[in-house]
Amino acid sequence: MQNPGMTQSQLTLYLRLPLRWLSALWLLLMLSACGGEGDSAAPATPPPIVVTPPPATSLCDNGEGSINRQALMSTNCARLSDYRLFSDSSNPTRAPNGAGVAYELASELFTDYAIKRRFVFLPENTPMVLQGDTLSLPVGTVLVKSFLLPADTMTTDASAARLVETRLLIHRESGWTALPYRWDGNEAYLAETGADLPHSINAANETLNFTYHVPSRAECKICHQSAQNGITTIAPIGPKPLLLNKPIRIEGEMVNQLTWFASQGLLTGLGELESLPQTFAIGDEQQDLTARVKGYLDVNCAHCHKADGFASVSGLRLGFETDHHSYQYGICKQPPGWDGGERGLSYDIVPGNGDHSILVYRQTLSGPKDRMPPLGRALVHSEAVAQISYWIDLMAPSVGNCQ
Repeated sequence: MQNPGMTQSQLTLYLRLPLRWLSALWLLLMLSACGGEGDSAAPATPPPIVVTPPPATSLCDNGEGSINRQALMSTNCARLSDYRLFSDSSNPTRAPNGAGVAYELASELFTDYAIKRRFVFLPENTPMVLQGDTLSLPVGTVLVKSFLLPADTMTTDASAARLVETRLLIHRESGWTALPYRWDGNEAYLAETGADLPHSINAANETLNFTYHVPSRAECKICHQSAQNGITTIAPIGPKPLLLNKPIRIEGEMVNQLTWFASQGLLTGLGELESLPQTFAIGDEQQDLTARVKGYLDVNCAHCHKADGFASVSGLRLGFETDHHSYQYGICKQPPGWDGGERGLSYDIVPGNGDHSILVYRQTLSGPKDRMPPLGRALVHSEAVAQISYWIDLMAPSVGNCQ
């Protein structure tokens, strides 16, 4: 029987509908004829049909096995263990998987007295290439640096220190990628926005309470960036001939690190070691003071204070290769955009007077606006400051003392 409220065209359309829709539509028509209002209970609305696609296979997998190179080259995994870089995923200070090799630097970036452990993972059968004093790292290279905070500034024993972060620099086809991981228990998690961790450390019988900062990915780019022709890229800071040219202990014997790399097929292009620059730890008083100070400033400052660095506008150039008697290196140079601080200092380096040199002064400041380096430290590296100030004191004073 035709519904009284249904036209001929509605009936035709109705008869063409699939059978599974007929009962539901008939009920709606009946309700419409009755006004569809009042206290009559409406039928429950069926839940929508959700089609769930099959889960995509993730490249990030913290299971056992060899290094997860596919993930390293394409994916920012949430957990450090997903890359399977170490045989014990909870300990990134030893036993690297695959062809991972530990390396050391002759002079280190100061990070609140943190102890550091470094590893380089090269793609198979693809060594580093040394051309002059420039080291090239191939696509597929992974640099790993872990930070451990000791209880005392004089401690170098990593086993007694607190593991806080591990940073990766990955050379992908698209360029270098920086990934900071913060440790929580036996796992390290990607810290996209960084993290602040309270810590206490003993320094000459004084307890220093401070906040250790794990950098965000954006902050990593500030220190590692180079800008050329309007294009900004990032690159490693530590692995350069100057800093790798040092003796290391291999099976109980001391050998030059670059020579050992070459002997293991990890490096090509190595010529005479005497032709390469060399520096030493800032506190190694048996070595040349100028080489120590310039090496320290190179690794701690030159990545920003260079022509294509973040602080290029300052005009200060603190690379090891820069003549330290020059205006560019800061001799009687006034820094643009800085007022001299509370002491009203005027020149980056005043020869013969470290106490009146901004280069020294800003390394003693803690405010975010004035401290140098601006990132990576909350504490003052007092031992290094003393060495740098002494080095400037030994410089022959300029005519008129920079006036």
